[in-house]
Formats: sequence, structure tokens, C-alpha cells
Amino acid sequence: MNKLYITALSLVLAVILMVVLLWPKYQDLQELTALLEQKETELQLKKDYFSQLRETSRKLEEYGENLSKINSALPEDPSLPSLFDYIQQTASQTGLLLEKIELGGIKPAEKNSKIREIHLNFILSGLYPDFKNFLSALEKSARLIQVQKIMFSTPQDLEEPFSFKVGIKTYAY
Repeated sequence: MNKLYITALSLVLAVILMVVLLWPKYQDLQELTALLEQKETELQLKKDYFSQLRETSRKLEEYGENLSKINSALPEDPSLPSLFDYIQQTASQTGLLLEKIELGGIKPAEKNSKIREIHLNFILSGLYPDFKNFLSALEKSARLIQVQKIMFSTPQDLEEPFSFKVGIKTYAY
């Protein structure tokens, strides 16, 4: 009977020792398993996100030509020298002489907007049909250009060219 008590006591002690020593390890295993499942879920979400980004990028590449038109219509950099050059070339191509060009200012298009308005004023001289062609060329430009004001004076001698004062507004990021 003594052996039975010793065996039972040994068995109870073994169970208690196993519970005391193995239970914390079991709890750690449970926590690590839950953390592993959470990380696997996060990884799958990131894989899905990057897959969507690749798909969106592929779709955007199909519209590359249209996006480049938008970029030229609304450039990130105001690039005033290239804008001045465009006005000069357009004037000369349509038969007008650019006499003066000046920057009217750069300001935000709207409050808290990243888009900026660029105002230019310039004086052209030439014939009226050439001026109409100049305005048509501005209208067909890939860049967003709005003519805000036009003032012109007729020459005293009909053989002399007209003088056109033009104010335009264009945009940039």
C-alpha cells in the first residue's frame, strides 16, 4: 500500500511539475502562434496591396500618351524661360513681332491649392489676321493658357502694324 501511495504521490508531483514547468511554455507557444497568424495576415494584405499597385501601374502605362499631355498642360515647374520662348516662337511663326514681355506674377490658383497661376503681359505688333492666328495657336497649345485681356490700338497710317497688348494666365504645380 505504501508503494501505491508513493506511486500516486509521484504521479501527482509529476503532473504538478509538468503544469508548473510546461504551462508557461505552452502559453508562450499560444502567443507566438497568434502573432504568427497576425503577421501572415499582414503579409497577405501587403502582397495584395502591391499586386494592386502593379495592376494600377500597368493600367497607367496604357494611358502614357494622355498623361504626358496632362503633364505638358499643367507642368510641375513653371519654367518661365520656356514659356517666354513659346510665346516668342508662336508670335514669330504667326507673323507677329514680340516687342515686350513681362511677368505679371505667380500666385496660388485657390486657397490651399498646389496649383499656381502665372500671369504674363506682352505687347505684339503686326497685322490683325496674324494676331487671330496667334490666338488660335495659343488655344491649340497643349499647355493651359487663358487669354485674360486684349487691348489694341490702330495705327495712324494704315500701312503700319497694329499694336496688341495681351494678358494671359497659365498654370503650374
